[in-house]
This record gives sequence, C-alpha cells and structure tokens, in this order.
Amino acid sequence: MSALHPLLSPDPEVVVLNLKQRYTGVSATINALVPLQAQQWRLGFCGTRMSNGIDGMTLGQAMALSRKPPKGRAFRIWHVRRDPEMMAAIFARDVLRLPIKLVFTSAAQHLHGRFPRWLISKMDAVISTTPLAASFVPNSTAVVPHGIDLSRFAPPPDKLKAWADSGLPGQYGIGVFGRVRPDKGSDVFVDAMIEALPHLPGATAVIAGLAQPQHQAYQQALIDKIAQAGLSERIVFLGEVPAGEVHRWYQRCLLCVACPRYEPFGLTPFEAAATGCALVCSRTGAFEQLVLPGVNGELVDTGDAPGLATAVRLVLADLPAAVLRGQAAQARVSQLFSLSKEAEGIGQVYQQLFDQGAPR
Repeated sequence: MSALHPLLSPDPEVVVLNLKQRYTGVSATINALVPLQAQQWRLGFCGTRMSNGIDGMTLGQAMALSRKPPKGRAFRIWHVRRDPEMMAAIFARDVLRLPIKLVFTSAAQHLHGRFPRWLISKMDAVISTTPLAASFVPNSTAVVPHGIDLSRFAPPPDKLKAWADSGLPGQYGIGVFGRVRPDKGSDVFVDAMIEALPHLPGATAVIAGLAQPQHQAYQQALIDKIAQAGLSERIVFLGEVPAGEVHRWYQRCLLCVACPRYEPFGLTPFEAAATGCALVCSRTGAFEQLVLPGVNGELVDTGDAPGLATAVRLVLADLPAAVLRGQAAQARVSQLFSLSKEAEGIGQVYQQLFDQGAPR
C-alpha cells in the first residue's frame, strides 16, 4: 500500500470497503462520500484506488488493523455494500472474532436471493437507499437516499448556451448516461429519439456510456438502426466518458433522459438535475422521488419508447420552460439529495452503533 492519504486515519473508527475492481455506480458513491466522511469520522478505506486519488489498504491489512479496537471505541465499524464484502466482513467478525460491527447499504428494489438475505441478516445495521428497498430488507435500520456533490455537479452559467461547448451540431442536447445494454434501456432511448428528433430540429442526442464486450453487437445494432433513420449525426455515441468529465456533459445537456427497465436507485438523473437539466425518467429506481411531473420533468413507463418520445417533445416544446424545469430539478436535488445529507444520515447509523456499546 502506498503512503496513507492525508484524509485517512492511521487508527480509523470506520473502515469503508470497496473491493470491486471495475468502477461502478457504487464506486462513484463511495468516491464522493469518503472525502466528506473523512472530515466527520476517523476514516479508513479498504479496496481499489478511487478516481479521487485515494488508495485503499488491502483486505488483509484491514483485518490486521482491526485485531484491536480503535482508540476511544469498543470496536470499529466496517461499511460494506456488496455480497463479497459482507462475506469477508462476517468472516472477520465471527470467525476471526475481530472487534468490529458491520453496516451494509442495500439498494435493490426486489427480494434478495436466499444467500444474500442470509448475509444481510448478519449485519449489525442496514441502510436502505429508498423506502421500497427497505421493504425488502426486514432488518433495515434507516432509509438514507444517495446524495450528490453539489460543488461538482453545478449548473453552467447559461444552460441554453452550454451546448456550444460540446463540439456537436444542434442548439441543445438530450443526454442519456450509463452503460449501453438492454436493462439500461439504450434501445428504448434510441427508438424514442428516432421518433422525436424529426420534430425537434435544434436537438442532438448523446449516449454517454461504455458497451462492454458482451453488448457490442447490441450497440452496433442500434448504430445501424440510427443510420437507417438518417440520424447518425444527431444521435451520437460518446463511449465511456471519464468520471472526471461526466459533469461537463450534464452541464451541456438541456434534458437528461433515464429510461432503464430496472434500476436499484439510479444516480445519473440526480447528478444531471444538480446541473440544471430537465428530466424524463422511467418509473423505476428512485426516480419517482426526484421527478415531479409538470414541474421538473416527466415520468414514463419502463420500456415505453413512444411514451418517452412524447414526453421528450413535451418538455422541449418550449425551451425557456425547459430551462425552468431544470432549475426546479436543481432545487429539488439541493433540498433533498445532497451529499452532505447522505453523509449525515449514514453518520447517524454509525453513532447509533457506537452508542450501543461493545460488539456481540
């Protein structure tokens, strides 16, 4: 492990785990939260180096560190977010008998499988990201929605002029963000854009996200369909946008579309809203907590490309009104879904565990 990052503690009371190698939405959440949490707690980080430059200790190092409780505490808290992390943490607590307590964040909006349910039942506290997610977890301790870093995801000076910075044609942008694959509804977005763009002469649509090898043929079929519709210059695949650049594409777009067929939470429209994007989202994830139809965007059923096209046209029929919707979306995120609010909610769960005393 490289030298300890100055934000991290050599004797942490809380250790955040992120063992997955690939950068995912969970990774993005941890990446944003750790610097803020490190100002509130003596914090340690275990796992893959984050895009913010913070290196993590190995799992073995976290276990060695946790053989003794931290100064002033009866135990350390390990905060985990994935099944393999729960497995490792349960082994550390129950087999190695380390003085730790375990916190798990649950986002899934469906009944977990039998083995994940067993793992979750062994947690000392469970944080659910939505009320629906909490309904599938009998031992949910608190509901704490994901939060957005409002200093990074902020509106541009002029939303109607921001598209000029994209280097793409058109007067304004419609963006969809995330992996290119069926469950994300990439085909739904393409079909809706093929229907809507002939009625929106100033619009260019961008698809910002990676198609993994198993989805390359799926993406190519979408590219071919776009070409057959004569819209190759107006529906553009950007590929994977570096994590540090995503906020600039949100700022450039006037409208953000999120149309997955299923989503546990779905951060992208929340991030886009923080930059002043109007929204059109499918009814999944936490989108119904974010979108107020007729105020900051519109909601459509999952998989409904014609409905999505209609909603996009409705929002963009009046561009100044679309800007006002984006401002309303930004205000809602600022009020209810800030990163500081998420850190506060998580911190309350940590404090409850510490207040309960020694580990079982």
